Amino acid sequence: MVASPKGSDAVPEASDHSFPPADAGAELNSGQHENFAVDPISADVAPFKEEAKVAKKTKEQQKKDAMHTLKSAIIISGIVAALAGAVFAITKKLKEK
Repeated sequence: MVASPKGSDAVPEASDHSFPPADAGAELNSGQHENFAVDPISADVAPFKEEAKVAKKTKEQQKKDAMHTLKSAIIISGIVAALAGAVFAITKKLKEK
């Protein structure tokens, strides 16, 4: 651990880039503190809403594509089973003659 040249009890000099002092009462009773500063850059969540909409549409489209694929597979399987049944029925009739 490296000690500062001013000692461990030294208070750093205030500059334009330092944090304002914290209000312990407001931090501990956050339900009572309703007037707080809002960062306008962080408060702009419109791009996030657009991204969420796009993600939701993408998920919905994937779900529709999956349902369409399943539906197609079931229909094709039914057609193949019907054709196989018809082939067996025809071959049975031909063997009986």
